[in-house]
Order: sequence, then structure tokens, then C-alpha cells
Amino acid sequence: MKIYIDADGCPVVDEAISVAREFSLPCVLICDTSHSFERQGAETITVDKGADSADFYLVNLVSGGDIAITQDYGLAAMCLSKKAIVLNQDGKQYTNENISGLLEMRAAAKKARRAGKHLKGPKKRSPEQDEMFTDSLKRIITEVTK
Repeated sequence: MKIYIDADGCPVVDEAISVAREFSLPCVLICDTSHSFERQGAETITVDKGADSADFYLVNLVSGGDIAITQDYGLAAMCLSKKAIVLNQDGKQYTNENISGLLEMRAAAKKARRAGKHLKGPKKRSPEQDEMFTDSLKRIITEVTK
């Protein structure tokens, strides 16, 4: 089992690396050249800048039983098709049961934006969200590795 992180804009990189270290799991950060960074305790793979280049690289690496962390519904769907466990930055698990609805909401929001409608962005991130993510990641690893 490896943990792969869609690191471009991910607010829980440090938390995921900490959990990976706690469970002695390899952790891989995937980012493009506009977000390139290094973290101790994780391997960083930097790909060329481009629409979804980090996403496609990650989905080509992930395998069944691996964990992918992303806030991108499209990437989550591709990882699910490879039998990976997929979490968002709040610790919510993407599943085959909820991904279709999430993709439909994304399409509706995109259509609204194209029509000129202004949609609210997310609220400011709270420490409680980081804690929910960490708890969820630990719980999932514990369940899978029993």
C-alpha cells in the first residue's frame, strides 16, 4: 500500500505524510512545475505543467489497495476504477456509490459558471477539518491492514 497525493493545492500534505510515517507507508507527492515542492518523508514527482498532467501521472501510478488523496472528482473517479481507496482533503471517502453524483454536481457548477453565475467558494479551512482528515486516513489504513 502506498499513499499518493495530488499535491497541487492540497491543504493536508503534511498531515498525510505524518500518517504515512506513523504506519510506515511510502508516500508520493505528485505536482506540476508551477507547484513544485519537497517534503521530508515523501517522494516528490514533478511533472510538466499542463491541464491535468499531475492527475494523469498519478492515475497511472496508483493500483488497487493504494490510497489516493485528491479534491478532484475526475481524478477520484479514475482512481476508483483502478480499485484504489480515495479520500478528499476533509477525509471523506469517494466511493463508486457517491462519485456519479459528485461528478454531476461538478458539471452543473461548470455550466452555471459558463452562464455567468458567480458561485461561492469554499469556507476558510479549519483545524477541525485537518483533524477529520487525519482521523479518517488513520481509520482506513487500520481497517485495510488488519
